[in-house]
Amino acid sequence: MGRLIKNHWARLIILASAVYQIAAAIEGYFWPKIFWDFLTKTLDGAVKPIPILQTLNLVFGLILLAWEWPLGFLAGSSMHRSLEARLAFLPLTALAAALTYQGTNAAIYQVIGLGVYFWAYSEGEMICAKPWTLPQRGGGNRARV
Repeated sequence: MGRLIKNHWARLIILASAVYQIAAAIEGYFWPKIFWDFLTKTLDGAVKPIPILQTLNLVFGLILLAWEWPLGFLAGSSMHRSLEARLAFLPLTALAAALTYQGTNAAIYQVIGLGVYFWAYSEGEMICAKPWTLPQRGGGNRARV
């Protein structure tokens, strides 16, 4: 049995949440609803008449999908390999998803993925330049898996 590679696991969780966030944003265009509208009506302006929050969720979902798969121009870049950038960006996407009624599940998945990424970061894992590969061991530069 090998060791659990937490950044790969987190990547799969975030990929699932990104697809869910995109679907929730598209549904939000047809049925705009703030999740917290039972407490206050002040946030209704973010979803209707202009779909600001739905568009933000759609853009965030597409960014996460492009970042986690990754797209060709992102693969191997310092942005793609940075766990710190993911730890900074995921709370913003989770907050945007949590504000809409349709995106609450995506927000929960993103918080779970954020926790797994933090676990990977705290154990010193690294994301390889070539997507979905393992760090190569050997020489003086020993990478932790």
